[in-house]
Amino acid sequence: MATILGANTLSSGYEVANSCRFNRADGPNMTKTPGSSGNLRKWTWSCWVKRGSISNGSQTMFNAGSSSNTQLRFDSDDTINFYQWHSSSYTARLATNRKFKDVSAWYHIVAHWDTDNGTAGDRMKLFVNGVEETSFGTDTNPNQNLDSYFGASGTALYVGDKGDGAEEMDGYLAEMVFIDGQNLAPTSFGEFDDDSPQIWKPKDVSGLTFGTNGFYLDFEDSGNLGNDANGGTDLTENNIAATDQTTDTCTNNFCTFNPLIKQDHAFSEGNLKYTSSASDWDCGIGTIPFSSGKWYMEQKITAVVGGIVRTGIGICDVRDVNLIAENEFGYKPTGAVGDSIGYNDNAVHKNDSSVGSSWGDQDNGDVVQMAVDVDNGAVYFGLNGTWGYSGNPESGASKTGAITFTTGETYISGAIAYGGGTVEQNWGNPVSALSSGNSDANGYGNFEFEVPSGYYSLCTKNLAEYG
Repeated sequence: MATILGANTLSSGYEVANSCRFNRADGPNMTKTPGSSGNLRKWTWSCWVKRGSISNGSQTMFNAGSSSNTQLRFDSDDTINFYQWHSSSYTARLATNRKFKDVSAWYHIVAHWDTDNGTAGDRMKLFVNGVEETSFGTDTNPNQNLDSYFGASGTALYVGDKGDGAEEMDGYLAEMVFIDGQNLAPTSFGEFDDDSPQIWKPKDVSGLTFGTNGFYLDFEDSGNLGNDANGGTDLTENNIAATDQTTDTCTNNFCTFNPLIKQDHAFSEGNLKYTSSASDWDCGIGTIPFSSGKWYMEQKITAVVGGIVRTGIGICDVRDVNLIAENEFGYKPTGAVGDSIGYNDNAVHKNDSSVGSSWGDQDNGDVVQMAVDVDNGAVYFGLNGTWGYSGNPESGASKTGAITFTTGETYISGAIAYGGGTVEQNWGNPVSALSSGNSDANGYGNFEFEVPSGYYSLCTKNLAEYG
């Protein structure tokens, strides 16, 4: 099985600039209805997908039709279900045995429909990261010459939900391609890396022939995310905003929260918004650890409780991540072996001890900053553009105004939350519009405040260079 594009990936020769974030709670979708039918017996669909919530009901990648329909989705058990339903029963179905639960990586999924084929087992196919899926819990082959609903005249096509306000997608989609009238191999959309042949990466699809109802969604126009870059009829966006365009893609994967690590609160907005609901302090943990380099991130406070800020930001030794996730950055639960540092409205704590009082009262709408110098073992905290304790993240070995931690270990970052507090974590892809925009020196990320010199957003391209 080819490696999925995870936390450490190679740079690709072909660069994907943007993806579209689908936040399930918003009821997002894109839709269009063909005015004439394409080839209903032969087509190919391809897309890169990064999951948000998992084990959370079915999530639609595409659907055509209503009471009778053709659909590709993640089921509630995190398998992939590619099927056609007619009236009251399945007429075709592939449901994988394999579960797809990695929220830190990008999957490339290709679906074939080919009912012209005389071989029953070749009429539907699924490929993930360049490799055909062959293990299915349900494998129902369509009859020869069975028409699909995808591409049929007058039949609405939906991306991101089923079209009836149900089974909404949660996560990110990039480089979505529909080829009408051809079965194209996964190598038309991706390729194995020459230097690391287990790595599957995207390739330029703009030269393909898309067919009658084919389309290409590259999500590069924030004002028209449903734009068909192939020049066909655009898809109409519903409950999708310009801020849902992101630079988190299959060629530059950004850090997000990881719902696979046990804690009691909730993630949304592509695992970038953290909402607390429990009565104890827990931590949302990022997907990308780091053992060297200098990293910058921001956190916007979006809800306080009774006038009290019940959120924060911090880092911990990755060996202690499961213990810290059910406790709080800045504290050292029984059994922890490394450093833990956190900052909220009250103070900065390190390993159970207060190491500095707050230099400014946080409030709803404020932006908390954190700069982590792993090479020198120093972390700096800021609020609305002012670094606390007269800190200077660019001070290097002098560590001016820093909280120090042990070098030579691997650390991970995240958020603190309690009892209704809510934050939006920005590792380089903000959830909300910014009043200003600042990228790092490599041109990656988008932040409210200037990124300190020598610090970078937490994404795979930067990690490959500095991490």
